[in-house]
Formats: sequence, C-alpha cells, structure tokens
Amino acid sequence: MNKRASGMLRAGYLNSLIIVLGLGMLYPILWLIAASFKETNAIFGDPGLIPKAFTLKNYVKGWSGIGIVGFSAFFRNSFFICALCVVANAVFCSLTAYAFARLRFAGRNIWFAILLITMMLPGHVTLIPRYIIFRSFHWIDTFLPLIVPKLFAVDAFFIFLLVQFIRSLPKELDESALIDGCGKFGIYWRIIIPLTVPALITTVLFTFLWTWDDFFNQLLYLNSPQRYTVPMGLRLFLDSSGVSSWGPMFAMSVLSLVPSFILFFSLQKYFVQGISTTGIKG
Repeated sequence: MNKRASGMLRAGYLNSLIIVLGLGMLYPILWLIAASFKETNAIFGDPGLIPKAFTLKNYVKGWSGIGIVGFSAFFRNSFFICALCVVANAVFCSLTAYAFARLRFAGRNIWFAILLITMMLPGHVTLIPRYIIFRSFHWIDTFLPLIVPKLFAVDAFFIFLLVQFIRSLPKELDESALIDGCGKFGIYWRIIIPLTVPALITTVLFTFLWTWDDFFNQLLYLNSPQRYTVPMGLRLFLDSSGVSSWGPMFAMSVLSLVPSFILFFSLQKYFVQGISTTGIKG
C-alpha cells in the first residue's frame, strides 16, 4: 500500500470516528426534538427517535403556558434582558478594554491585575452581598439586578478578550489618527471599534448565550410569573408532586434552542475569527 492510499485510509478512519462522536453528542438533542412530537404517555415508553404517533399538541399546550401567563411572555422577557445585556457589554466592556489597552493612567497594571483576579473568584462568593445591595435598592422582582451591573463592565472575561485583541492592533493607527486631529474617543469610535468587530461579535454571542441560559440569577431576583424568563418558564412544567407536563416542556425546550442556534450559526464566521485572533496574538 502506497503512502497516498495509507493516508486516505487513515483520514477515512479519523473522519468516521469524528462522525460517530458527533452523532453521539447530537443524540440528546435529536431525542429532545423527537420527544416533543410524541404523546406525553409515549415519551418514556418509546425510546426511539421516530415518533409512532406524530402530534403538535405539545407545542400548542406549551405555548399557552401555565395559568394566565403564556409562554410568549417568557420569550419577551428573555429577549428584553438579553438585548440590553448584549448592548451594555458590547459598549462598556469595549470602552474599558480600550482604556486598559491604549490609554496611560496611574495604576493601570495594578487595576488590570485586580480585574484578572476577579475572573478567578467564584460568583457564589459575591452572591449574598449582591442580593443585600439589590434588596436595599428595592430592585428585587425587577429586571434591574440582571441588567444594571452590565453597565459597569462587570464581565472581566470580555474585557480581557477585547484587551488582547486591541493590543494586537498596530499603534501606528492611533498615532496617525492623532496627527489628523482625532481625539481619544474618536480613535476608539473610528479606529478601534471597526477593527475589533470579530472580538465584539464573540462578546455579543457569549453574552446572549449566557444570559439566555441563566437560571440561577433569574430565580434569585424574579418572583412574579409575569416577569419570568424562558428557563424559569420551563421549570413551571415540572411539578414536585410528580405530575409533570413533559411533552409541553420538551416542546418549549426545542423552541428555546432556536434563537441560540440562529445567532450562533449566523455569526459563526466572526466568532471563530475573534477567538483565533485573540488566541494567537496578544
């Protein structure tokens, strides 16, 4: 067997292994989608992926929600929170990253080191202090505890990501802009922002996914069903007494995956570019 045939055979084995592993990882998602089209009493009795009796009742019942609150309200609340968090992180994290990467000020290295330390601090450590602060502001059962902190660039990971990307940009661009009479903010808006689009897309994507899937913080601060988000709305289908609406919950779980899939695949090119660039240069 020549080297070319041996290489093709090895590549075939590798591709087959990747396909098998990929199908194994996709199986839970495929099972979830199949279960959403089954009758509730057949979900666990029929382990196959192809429903024996195809039905859309789960989607109709799930979209009607629980009680007087329809599931569309949970989607609106989640989209509202995610949109504001995405905008806030993109703007204020990029501003903070620009300051650390380009501006000279007293204690810059110390403050950046403190920023990196906060990335290593478990979120549960600040859980009780944050709750006490927000309760003193009378923000419990509102969206404010989920949105307002983003206005202060509290996500150190995105700042670090953007700092690494901005540092990879030539400083000669800033110097040329200064010669042309552009100020610090002008450099940020006209030079830095257009060139950091891949890193900003990565920030937008991660912010949306983490906020959309966040259950713990929303459970902590939201009490009224009218303000519930999608993860909390899915929890309403589970009954501690043992009577749970599995079919509608699976149907709404499938719908809850759609925005994340659309956003990821539409921004996949920029996401990969942003991750690879910040990983190589820095």
